[in-house]
Amino acid sequence: MTTLLIFVAQLLLPVAAAPLLTGFVRKIKARLLGRRGPPLLQPYRDLARLLRKEPILADNASWLFRGAPYGAFAAIWLAMTAIPTVATTTSPGLGLDLIAIAGLLGLARILIALAGMDVGTSFGGIGASREMTIGALAEPALFVAIIALAIIANSTALPDMSRAMSEGVGLRVSLALALGAIVMVAIAETGRIPVDNPATHLELTMVHEAMVLEYSGRHLAMIELGAMLKLVLYLSLIASIFAPWGLAHGGGAGDLGAALGLWLTKLAAGGFVLAVFETAIAKMRVFRYPEFLGAALLFGILGVVFLYISQHLK
Repeated sequence: MTTLLIFVAQLLLPVAAAPLLTGFVRKIKARLLGRRGPPLLQPYRDLARLLRKEPILADNASWLFRGAPYGAFAAIWLAMTAIPTVATTTSPGLGLDLIAIAGLLGLARILIALAGMDVGTSFGGIGASREMTIGALAEPALFVAIIALAIIANSTALPDMSRAMSEGVGLRVSLALALGAIVMVAIAETGRIPVDNPATHLELTMVHEAMVLEYSGRHLAMIELGAMLKLVLYLSLIASIFAPWGLAHGGGAGDLGAALGLWLTKLAAGGFVLAVFETAIAKMRVFRYPEFLGAALLFGILGVVFLYISQHLK
């Protein structure tokens, strides 16, 4: 029974909580700006409305345009299941490690970018070009940060990393640098300010929205839910590595309930910090993306270098 509870929790709860987290971030941002803001459950209503609508397709849309939303969502969902949210055991992620998770996220990005170019619109091409540029700059920084974490945990599997961090590795400069690199990559990959503004529709600034302008109905619902789930994924990833406290280690239902409550608290804390950060900073120009993600790569490289030096000075 405990195994079944863990499986269901780590498979379904992130999808159910993703719209709630997005609504929470929007609500906090609106309050910080002195507005009432949309209801907390508005993302659920938006998704339900889109699911009821019939998708409108361009005459020249291929099978790729129709299947990309489902393929991208499936890739993000599979990557999410490999992240320990409430327990470090019995994950339904089929043994996926952090490198495989990065690969699945890259697959989702490629599918949406190809779909954006499929119907031949100018906005789709612009958005796809910017999205792939951001991915090409973000992935090296993420992989370098993974190397630093793997050296500490002696594994690239997230359950092993969570156990290693929970057992105590001390305060390390390399961990702080790896955290900075992953946070910056997460901001870029999820299309948040200052890299992208998820609420904008200006053709000169939008990235993700430009690729999905031709989508409607249930196709757009899958894309929007995938974007919400990706935000949950990165916050859960950061929490499972750098704040793994409270994860159940194969305990009973009581331990799982406590771990679930703590995971939701971590998501709320991460969403609050994200809302405050986005309210306090302006969106950067497109040509400054390499500087931002170059700094993330530098943080990752410095983390690996400092970790190598510290281990060889013992």
